[in-house]
Amino acid sequence: MSERLQPGDTAPDFTLPDADGNEVSLASHKGRKVIVYFYPAALTPGCTKQACDFTDNLELLADAGYDVIGVSPDKPEKLAKFREKENLKVTLVGDPDKSVLTAYGAFGEKKLYGKVVTGVIRSTVVVDEEGKVERALYNVKATGHVAKIIKDLGI
Repeated sequence: MSERLQPGDTAPDFTLPDADGNEVSLASHKGRKVIVYFYPAALTPGCTKQACDFTDNLELLADAGYDVIGVSPDKPEKLAKFREKENLKVTLVGDPDKSVLTAYGAFGEKKLYGKVVTGVIRSTVVVDEEGKVERALYNVKATGHVAKIIKDLGI
């Protein structure tokens, strides 16, 4: 089980392929705040709801100085299908080897329908302009999460 990040930690840098196979890195967002959210799988109901909520609020978040990156263990081809099917505007990147998910504490043991399983822990990490963790939220709910972030960030 990986360690969970705490406010003040340096956010682990990453470079992952997006839905088009282009590399997206956290370092390229320096000078902007970034909301990095981790979700279990593209094209599933909860993850679709969450991605649509981020897409619906992308302009509001961008105007407040935030970029949004969604990370899942999916391959770029599946992310492209997800983006097209749901008309998503949020940047989606794939982490098939789960190294970034692990580095962010978003992969490990969790409870699913009362059973302990190993998998993606739905999480959101807000990274400031200098690459430091501003907030780290784990075991978040797919529904209502984006509204809570907006409220918590005072947007």
